[in-house]
Amino acid sequence: MSDRFHKRLWRNAVSFSRSQEPHASIHAVEGLRECPTCGLFQHVPRLKPGHLAECLRCGCQLARRRKTSLIGAPAAFCITSAALYATLLISSLMTLNVYGRENTVSLMSGPIELGHQGYGAIGVLVALVTVLMPGVIIALMAAILYGASRPQMPDWTPRLLTWYDRLRGWSMVEVYVLGVLVAYTKLVDLALVILQPGVYLLGGVMLSMAAVDSTFDAERIWRSRDISPTLDDHQGNLLSVAHLDARNGVIPPVKNMLSCHACDLVLAFDHTVPQEQDMGDCPRCGQILRRRKPQSLISATCLLVAGVVFYLPANLLPVMTYTKVGQGAPSTIISGVIELWQAGMVPLSLLVLFASITVPVLKIVALTIMIIGTRFRSRWHLRNLSKLYRLVVIIGRWSMIDVFMISILVAVVHFGFLANVTADPGMVCFALVVILTIFAAELFDPRGMWDAAGLNDAVADPVADSSAEAEFPPASAAISPSSDSNDMEPERA
Repeated sequence: MSDRFHKRLWRNAVSFSRSQEPHASIHAVEGLRECPTCGLFQHVPRLKPGHLAECLRCGCQLARRRKTSLIGAPAAFCITSAALYATLLISSLMTLNVYGRENTVSLMSGPIELGHQGYGAIGVLVALVTVLMPGVIIALMAAILYGASRPQMPDWTPRLLTWYDRLRGWSMVEVYVLGVLVAYTKLVDLALVILQPGVYLLGGVMLSMAAVDSTFDAERIWRSRDISPTLDDHQGNLLSVAHLDARNGVIPPVKNMLSCHACDLVLAFDHTVPQEQDMGDCPRCGQILRRRKPQSLISATCLLVAGVVFYLPANLLPVMTYTKVGQGAPSTIISGVIELWQAGMVPLSLLVLFASITVPVLKIVALTIMIIGTRFRSRWHLRNLSKLYRLVVIIGRWSMIDVFMISILVAVVHFGFLANVTADPGMVCFALVVILTIFAAELFDPRGMWDAAGLNDAVADPVADSSAEAEFPPASAAISPSSDSNDMEPERA
C-alpha cells in the first residue's frame, strides 16, 4: 500500500511538469500465460467447460473453466454462506457440564478468554482468522459478483478481486472445524459435552465457502474487464497499450515480458524488464507490475530463520495446563498427541501429529532447500521442488489446529477449582512459527529457482538472429527457454 501511495504522489507531481500524452507503447499479449511457479511463458488454448490447463514443465495449474454459470452458482452459495455466517455469530458452539455446573462457549469466547489470561495478541489472531476474516471474504465475494453482473464492470471490482485472492487463505474456518473436533474428543472423556447448533452452522459455512471457490471462475471475470488503452509507468509517464495475439506465432522475447501477479495479464515492453523494478500499474486491474517479487530471497530467509528460532521452544514449552480438583500438569504438543493415541483415537492423533509436528518441519526443511538451491543456482529436482512449494502453501495454515483447540478449551473449561484449562507460553511460540512460515512461503518467489538455474532466459534462435529488423523474434525463441517446454498446454477433464 505504501508503494502505491508514493506512486500517486509522484504521478501528481510530474503531471504539472510533463505532458501526459502517451509517447511509447507496450503490448498486451493475448493467448499467453506465465506459470506462477516456474516462470515459463506458454500458450494456453481456449478451454471448454470442465477442462483445465497445466504447465508442461512443473505441472502447476494455469487455467480452469468451470461448468457452472459465471454469476448464478457462486452467488447462490455466497448468499448461503452469508446467512449461515450471520446466524453463527449469535449461536453457541458447545456446552460443558462439570458436576452440575455448565459453561457455554461461542465463536468469540476463546479469543476473549485468551485476552483475560494475558495472551491478547493470540486472541486477536484467533478472532481475526475465525471471526472477522470469513465475514470479510463473504462480503468481498458478494461485492465482486455484483460488480461482475453489471453491464459495465465498476473500477472497484478488480481491486476487490485482488484483495479476495490475497485474503482468502487467512479465512481458516475449515481449520477451526478440526480444532473443534480435537477439543471435543479431549473433553468427551472428562465431562458431559453438549454440541450446540453453532457447530453445525460452522460446518455449513465451511462447505458453502468451499462451494463458492469451486464454482467461481476468476479468469472469466478478468476477461470481461476492459484493458485500459494507457499504462502509468514507474516514472509517472503514460504509455499506450497495443494488443498482440500470441496465437499468430509472433511473440516478444521472454526477457521483455512480465505478467501481472493479480490478473495474469502478460505485457511486453520494448526493452529488457528488470527483475524487481516497478514497471507501472496494470492496465486491467491497476496493481503494481513487477517481473518478480521484490526482495523475495532476503525476506523469505529472514522470516524462515525467525520461525526456526521459535520452533524449539514451541515444542519444548507447555502449550496449556489442565487442572481438575486442584491437580494437573502442563501439556506440550507431543504429549497431547500421545494422550489421543492412548485414548484409542488413533486417526485423530495422527492428524494432530501431521498438522502440528510434521507440517512445520516440512515447511522449514522445504523452504530451506529452496532458498539454498536458489543461492547456489542449483538445478536439482526443480520440478519436484516446485510441486513441494505448492504443497507448502496449501498446508501451511493447517498447523493452527492446536492454537484453535486451546482457544476453545480455555473458554469452555473454566470452572475454577473443579476444572480449568489455562494457556501457556508454548502456544505463543507455536503460533509464531505457523505465521512466520506462512509469510515466508508467501514472500518466496519459486520462479527465482528457475531463474537462478538459467532456465528462464530467452533461447538464441538462428531464425531470430537473422531477422534483426523484426519487431519480435519467432515464438520458438521466446516460448522455449528449455528443452522440455511446449507451445500448447494439455487439457484434462
